[in-house]
Amino acid sequence: ILIPHLKKACQLTDTQSAFIDTAVYLAYFSIALPAGWFMQKYGYKKGIMFGLLLYGIGTLLFLPAASSLNYSFFLLALFIIASGATFLETVANPYITKLGDEKTAAQRLNFAQSFNGVGAFIAPIIGGQIILSGVEYTPSELKQMEAAGTLQTYLQSEAATVKVPYLIIAAVVLLLVALFFVTKLPEGENSGENTKQSFSFKVLRHRHVKWAVIAQFFYVGAQVCVGSFFIRFSKYVMDMPEKEAAFKWGSIAMVGFMVGRFTGTFFMKFIKPEKLLGLYAVINIFLLAVATFAHGSIAVYTLIGVPFFMSIMFPTIFALGIKGLGEETKIASSFIVMSIVGGALFPLVIGKISDATGGNIQLGYIVPLVCFVAVALYAWKGHQVKNLHTE
Repeated sequence: ILIPHLKKACQLTDTQSAFIDTAVYLAYFSIALPAGWFMQKYGYKKGIMFGLLLYGIGTLLFLPAASSLNYSFFLLALFIIASGATFLETVANPYITKLGDEKTAAQRLNFAQSFNGVGAFIAPIIGGQIILSGVEYTPSELKQMEAAGTLQTYLQSEAATVKVPYLIIAAVVLLLVALFFVTKLPEGENSGENTKQSFSFKVLRHRHVKWAVIAQFFYVGAQVCVGSFFIRFSKYVMDMPEKEAAFKWGSIAMVGFMVGRFTGTFFMKFIKPEKLLGLYAVINIFLLAVATFAHGSIAVYTLIGVPFFMSIMFPTIFALGIKGLGEETKIASSFIVMSIVGGALFPLVIGKISDATGGNIQLGYIVPLVCFVAVALYAWKGHQVKNLHTE
């Protein structure tokens, strides 16, 4: 939602608008290790609370950013929000895998992340209706407005639509901080009080950790590319209005993402997580090939099908990557979360391709296709755990 919204409100190119994703995912790269250190020193509960606090502060900063119509201010606010999310990812994911049998860790993490899918389903629908105005002008009309002195008023009204929803989000997040403060949580083994294990790149000596970092880098890049430019993609391929595209993404694609998480958890009772991961990656390679080279509604609706098969990828790669690590779990978790920086880089590549080809955003979708090839290779070979005692 934010990419097409701020592209319009701040008058950005495709490449400039891609910096929204860059700001978010650079936070994952730069904050993941500090978050892991914080969790190592203070435990899971305080890590979750601090992450929520950062998230709340970032959402509040959207108010002055919108008032000033300053794109850099928006990027700063997004970086702080993403820093909070980094804490939550770094802390909550290994915490979930620790609370139960290691053999079913991938299932538990997929189930927990299913509720992220619920949010991914609701957000585009509500956000599309509240944040996106549906008012779209051609470049020539914008020039006429600028000459008439009404352009700035229009842009200011567009930017202001984020104020109320982000104020509500901030209130809810800060309420969660208060709830966690008064709630007792089990810390699990090797938490908080154990600080003997220092952070280092030595954890990457484990083959499955190293390849999980690489696979997550490509997967998150693919996920962000597919979703962030969908509205632009739909406009380019079949001239679909932005509100309609946002609604379809939320009501169909993100429903598929949510359902995929729940059904994926169920399928893992019968199919090994790595095999299901590989199958879904291959299906997405095919779907993106169609979306990139087909025309009209076929391309759009094929792309809408991709999130169902993306659904299990993040939690499954994560769970396979920290398998059997014991005390090194938290450190490995930080490195896997750092690899989310792929979401900062690959959208820029799509933006560059689009700008270089006169706005052909469809051709840029070759980028996530290549990313899913890397995920398929991880599922085939990279996930395999060698003897941890001899590595």
